[in-house]
Amino acid sequence: MNPGRILVLKPSSLGDIVHTLPAVAALRAKFPGARLTWMVNPEWAPLLEGNPQIDETLVFPRADFRGPRGWLRFARWCRALKKQTPPDLILDFQGLLRTALVARAFRGVPVYGLSDAREGAHLVQTRTIPVDPKAHAVERYLALAAATGATLAGPPEFALPEGDRPSENIPAGPFLVFHPFSRGRGKSLSAEAVLAFCRAVDVPVVLVGRTGLAVPGLPPNVTNLLNRTSLTELLWLLRQAAFVVSVDSGPMHLAAAVTDQLLAIHTWSDPCQVGPYRPGAHIWKARDFFPALDPVSSSTPEVAPSPQDAEIMARWVREKLLPISPTR
Repeated sequence: MNPGRILVLKPSSLGDIVHTLPAVAALRAKFPGARLTWMVNPEWAPLLEGNPQIDETLVFPRADFRGPRGWLRFARWCRALKKQTPPDLILDFQGLLRTALVARAFRGVPVYGLSDAREGAHLVQTRTIPVDPKAHAVERYLALAAATGATLAGPPEFALPEGDRPSENIPAGPFLVFHPFSRGRGKSLSAEAVLAFCRAVDVPVVLVGRTGLAVPGLPPNVTNLLNRTSLTELLWLLRQAAFVVSVDSGPMHLAAAVTDQLLAIHTWSDPCQVGPYRPGAHIWKARDFFPALDPVSSSTPEVAPSPQDAEIMARWVREKLLPISPTR
């Protein structure tokens, strides 16, 4: 196999984009002369800017396809794809109906996909790669690349831009990035737990993320950037942070791509499937701390962190992993 043009289908979401980066790095190493295009939602496209492993992005304007006539607009968009030079190989890392229909627009092109594809996406695949649905996403996506002969010669590579410094005032010295909220069910911390953590950690904290929840009474060691950073600004903060604490979310995976100084907070999700794919990172689950990818963490029960748990996390970070000066 020596494809001249490869189309990667992985439009979303934030964490999944990050998880696909090592597989794309393997593809580039295997096919250095191929033109590699990545289809991505516009909100995640900044993560691929300047990526040396891809040649171009194909923006998938998913928001344009909403509403009663969305399917008609989507069909027209797919028909327009036929006018482009077709790829020699399509790798569907998403495995959903929308990516299957995009692949189908290029009739006759081989489509490799995963065995855990949903919404009938497997019907479009010309080759289905068997994967363990309980394996970490990074490993499943690497298996898809490996089906083309593209395997990693070393540790996973996450090629991400440097990011942009926020215009807000950032602590001059070492700081901790705290991301306590997630759109996922039951993954966010309560406002009381957020306050308890910030008060107990006693170091400069930059609070980030998107939420409609008010968190009044933040202590003076906190720089509140909730709902006030772009994706690339968040990436810059994660790169600069002395330590990152995050609930199970896309930003947590973004952090794991750039640092091992990370504590990921899990309530019900399996850390071995959706936790940080990073040696050196750590997990909090069921009131205990584990190294990242420790199989013991998979069998722990669901526990929502209380303010008291948040205080314990803060002390663990402060005493074990963040030897920087206190704020007072």
